[in-house]
Amino acid sequence: MNKQNGALISIISNTSLVIFKITSGLVMGSVSVLSEAIHSGIDLIASLVAYFSIRKSIEPADSEHPYGHGKFENISGFFEAILIFVAAGMILIEAFKKLLHPASVEKLDWGIAVMLISTVINAIVSIKLFSVAKKENSIALEADAMHLSVDVFTSLGVLVGLIIIRFTGLNIIDPVIAVLVAGMILKASWDLTRKSLDDLADKSLPESELALIKTIIAKYPQIKGFHKLRSRKSGNRRELDFHIKIDKSTLLENAHNLCDLVEADIKKLLPNINILIHVEPMRIKEAENAIR
Repeated sequence: MNKQNGALISIISNTSLVIFKITSGLVMGSVSVLSEAIHSGIDLIASLVAYFSIRKSIEPADSEHPYGHGKFENISGFFEAILIFVAAGMILIEAFKKLLHPASVEKLDWGIAVMLISTVINAIVSIKLFSVAKKENSIALEADAMHLSVDVFTSLGVLVGLIIIRFTGLNIIDPVIAVLVAGMILKASWDLTRKSLDDLADKSLPESELALIKTIIAKYPQIKGFHKLRSRKSGNRRELDFHIKIDKSTLLENAHNLCDLVEADIKKLLPNINILIHVEPMRIKEAENAIR
């Protein structure tokens, strides 16, 4: 399964759950179930945004976007994070209204069944999306999977709350659970916002990946040194450039072949990466220092 099909599955599952939860929440008069419906509605919008951003991101580079369209995925991730903030705000408003004006929750068995089904569906879809997102290195699909994984825990929270109400009759549990759901959503939104902004601001690749790159460069004895290493992420693609120093007597063809070897080794460990290597001749004094 590719990332575009993964986003499509998310759209289908979220559409079904929105209809299911809204109907159940209205019949039951449960703010926690309705809060879950709102969350799934936001997830549906996020899934649509992810789907279209992924379609755009896989377009090849052109004259206006010479580095490709990968940033559309980062923009999508940021937009989805904002949507989660909105969902949390709406849930909190409804929950506080219910705290101020308590009301009984009806048809609890129906609600328990709805939350159980929702938990299972979201768990299955989110696990699949995380798998595809990891394979495709897609932040847009990862954001979508994160939404659904949060849904798993929030649905479980609502499920537990409805079970408690079922056996104790404490209706106050319903808005309290809704507030807890909103808190979990805000945490997920913050994490997603930070990750999306890192890539939009051209943050360097993770230290673990940079360490791999440096190790590969260092294994070639022809390379006497390297500097000006720069990196960034654009969607699922990495961008890397650096300068290497080699003996000034090296033939141009040999220098070119050396760069090809270094690039090939890096691409084996870090796929979807564009590499630019600038070759510099090593000065006599630098060579003497290297020998010493």
